[in-house]
Amino acid sequence: MTRDRRRHGGGEHRPPPVRKPPAPPPERKGSRVLLVAILSCLIGFGAFGYSNYMKWRQAVRVVTLHPTAPILPPNSSTAAASPDLFWGTYRPQVYLGMKTRSPRSVVTGLMWLSQSGAPSLRHTCEQGDGLARYGWLLHDGVNFGIQEIRDKGFTLRTEVVKRPGGQHGGDWSWRIVGTPDDPSAPAQLLSLLFYVATDGQGSLTPHVDGRGHLSSVTGTSEELGAFTIHLPKPMAGGTGHVSYNHLVTVCPGLHHITDVVRGSMRDGFTHPAADGSNKRRYFGLDTHHPPSHPGSDHSRIIIHQVTFHLPAQLEVLFESDSFTQRPGPLSGVVFSSELDFHRKNMEDRFQNSFHLGKKGFISEQVSFAQAALSNMLGGIGYFYGSSLVQSQHNREPIPYPPAPLYTAVPSRSFFPRGFLWDEGFHLLLISRWDPSLAWQSLAHWLDLMNADGWIPREQILGPEARSKVPAEFVVQWDKNANPPTLFLALRQLLAGGALSSEGLQFLRKAFPRLQTWYDWFNNTQNGPLPYTYRWRGRDGDTLRFLNPKTLTSGLDDYPRASHPSDDERHVDLRCWMTLASEVMATISELLGEDGGRYKESHIALTDNTLLDKLHWSERLGAYADYGNHTQNVALEWERLRPAPGQDPRSVPPPRLIRAVRKAPKLQFVGALGYVSLFPFLLQIISPDSPKLGRLMDHIRDADKLWTPYGIRSLSKSSPMFMQRNTEHDPPYWRGPIWININYLLVRSLHWYSQIDGPYRERALSLYRELRINLISNLYRQYKESGFLWEQYNDQTGRGQGCHPFTGWSSLIMLVMAEEY
Repeated sequence: MTRDRRRHGGGEHRPPPVRKPPAPPPERKGSRVLLVAILSCLIGFGAFGYSNYMKWRQAVRVVTLHPTAPILPPNSSTAAASPDLFWGTYRPQVYLGMKTRSPRSVVTGLMWLSQSGAPSLRHTCEQGDGLARYGWLLHDGVNFGIQEIRDKGFTLRTEVVKRPGGQHGGDWSWRIVGTPDDPSAPAQLLSLLFYVATDGQGSLTPHVDGRGHLSSVTGTSEELGAFTIHLPKPMAGGTGHVSYNHLVTVCPGLHHITDVVRGSMRDGFTHPAADGSNKRRYFGLDTHHPPSHPGSDHSRIIIHQVTFHLPAQLEVLFESDSFTQRPGPLSGVVFSSELDFHRKNMEDRFQNSFHLGKKGFISEQVSFAQAALSNMLGGIGYFYGSSLVQSQHNREPIPYPPAPLYTAVPSRSFFPRGFLWDEGFHLLLISRWDPSLAWQSLAHWLDLMNADGWIPREQILGPEARSKVPAEFVVQWDKNANPPTLFLALRQLLAGGALSSEGLQFLRKAFPRLQTWYDWFNNTQNGPLPYTYRWRGRDGDTLRFLNPKTLTSGLDDYPRASHPSDDERHVDLRCWMTLASEVMATISELLGEDGGRYKESHIALTDNTLLDKLHWSERLGAYADYGNHTQNVALEWERLRPAPGQDPRSVPPPRLIRAVRKAPKLQFVGALGYVSLFPFLLQIISPDSPKLGRLMDHIRDADKLWTPYGIRSLSKSSPMFMQRNTEHDPPYWRGPIWININYLLVRSLHWYSQIDGPYRERALSLYRELRINLISNLYRQYKESGFLWEQYNDQTGRGQGCHPFTGWSSLIMLVMAEEY
C-alpha cells in the first residue's frame, strides 16, 4: 500500500470502476460463430480448390504447347501451299509406299510374295527378312527415286516418278521390275501386291473388268479431291500368263494391313508352269473368304495381286482428276523419259555440288556416295499423331497434342521414326543438298515444343510408328533432354553466307521458341556449379547395371559416374550448350535482337581455364565427367539358396548384379572416349592449348582410340571397354565405331589444320589418315554387305547393329566431299 501511495503522489487513489459491455443477445453471438465457421469453410474450400487448380495446371503444363504462333501454319504442307512435296515416299517403314503430307492420308504400298519354296510375304522393312540388300540408289527428295531390293534368288527394281499438275499435288507412277539372279535356273513364280488404303476418311471404289480382274480404283479424299489409280496389265516372262486376285476389305488401322493380307491368303489357286506343263498351286487373295475379324472400318483397303514368272514388269499410275491438261499417261516410254531426265539432273547436280570425281573417286565410289545421300532423302517420313508423355505431376502417361512431323529417320527397319538428336546430324547432309527441306524439318521439330521449352526426344506418332516400338520406350518424360543437335544444323545453315528469304523468315518465327528451348536446358539440365550441366534421367538402378545408363545423352551406356547423384557434371552437355550459346548469339545479331546474355554465356563456356578447372582430369590426361564414382565394380552372379523347408523350385533363378568393391567418392570419371573429346569435337579448345596436343596423342594411340576403321567410342584401356551392362545388355557405346562422332572428329581435325597453332600439322596428318580409313571401310562394308550400318566393329571394321542405318552413317558422303 505504501509504495502505491508514493507512486501516485500521496493519498489514496481509487481507479474508476470498469464498465463491462453488455452481453450480446444470444442470437447475435450465434450469428458471429456461424459467420466465422462459414468464412473458415470458404477459406478452406478456396485453399483446397486453389491447390487442386495448381495441381491440374502443373499436370496439363506438360501437354500445353508453346504460346507463340507455330513456325509453320496449319496449311503449310497442303497441296496448295507445297505441291511439289505433297506426295512422297513418306512411309520409310515399308519397302515401297507413298502418302501425302496430311494427317489422314490415302496411302499406297507394295508387298510381294515368292511362290517358289516357302512363301514369304514382304511388306514392312524387317531385318528378319534377311534381304541381301535394299535401299535407294538415287532419290532427290522431291521428284523421283530408284531403289534396288535383292531377295532370295531375284531382284526387284522399284522406280517412282512424280509429275506436277492440277490442284492436288499432281500425278505419280511406279514401275516394279523383277529379274531372276540366274536366268538359266527354273523360272520363279512371284506375286506382287499393290494396295491403296484410306486412313479414317475418304472413299475407294474398285473397278473390275469383264474377266474379273481389277483394272482401276477411283477414290476421293478431303485433300486429294477425286483421283484414279490405273492398274495396266503387267509384262510377264515365261508363258506370259498372269494370274489375278484382288480383295476389298477393312481393318482397324494401317498397321494391321500385313495381318489382313496374311489372313486372306489361300493356296487353292493355280498358275500355268513356265514351260507350259502342269499348273502349279499358289497362294492368292480370296475374295470369297475375307478376314474373319476385320475390325472396324477405320481403314478401307483395296489390294491388287498379280502373279507371274520372272522376269516381269508392273506399272501403277496415280492420276489426279484436277490435272486436266495432262499430256498423256505417265507410263511406258513417257515414264522412262521422265525418269532419265530426273536421273541425269540429279547426277549432274550431285557432281557440281560435291565434285567427287575431281577428288579422285571412281564411279563405283561416286555411286556409293549418291546412295548414301539418296537413302537419307528417301528415308524422310511424314508422321502424324500424339506422343505419350509423363511428368512428375501426372499419375499416368497422357497424350501430347496431335501434331505432324516431317523428319528423316535413322533406320527404316529398326528406327522408322523421329529422334531429336539424330535429326541434327541428318540435317547436316540434307541442308547441303536442299536447304528448304532442312528448314521445314527444323520448323516441324520446334513446333513440337511445349510451354516450358521441352521437346519429346523420341517421336512415336501414329499407330504404324508405335507398332514398331517396345512399350518401355514409348513414354517420354518431360525432365529428359537430348543433345540439342538442331543447333549443329542451324550453325551450318547460317554459315553459308546470305540467308534466303525462307531462312530469314524461319529465324524470325523460330526465335522465341529457340530462346525458350535454350532457357529450358539452363533451367532443367543445370549442374551444381555455375556453367556446369548435368543430364537428367539417368537410370537410378545401381544394383542391376554395371554402370547406370544415360539414354538422354544419346550415348546410352557410355560410362558415367558409377553412382548417379546431383553432384555430377557432364562435359558433353556443357559443350552442347557452348554451341547453343554461340548459335543463339549469331541469330540474335542477325535479327537485331539483344543477344548479350548468349554472348556472355559463350565467353564463359569457351574459357579454357574454367573448362580445365571443371573437367580436366590430369590422371586421365583428358576431359572427363565428374561425380560420385568408383572404378571398382563388377557384375557377379547372385545365387539364392532355398531356406530350410523351402521348395527349391520356388527359388528365383541366378541373376547378374553389380558388386561394388570399393566405395565411390566424388572424383573425375576415368573413361577415355567420345565424351573426353567433346571440347575438341565442337572446337572449344584453343588451338594453342597443350590439352589439344594430349588429346591428339590419345586419338592416334592404337591401344586407346585409334583403329584402321575409325575412332572407337571407348579406349581399350578403360575398365568398361566392351563390357556388358547387364546379362542381356551388350556394349553399345563402349568400343564400337560410330560415324556421327567420327564425322565431328574429322571436321574438327580439318578445322584445326586450317588454324595457326603448334598442332596444325599434326591435325592435318590425322585428318588425312582418319578420313581415308573411314571412307575405305564404309565403302568396303557397303560393297560386301549391301548396307550402311549403325556402328562398326573396332577390331574388324565389320558393320554391326541394325541395318540399313542410313541416318547419320550417311555422313560419310560429306567426309568424301570434304564438306564440313
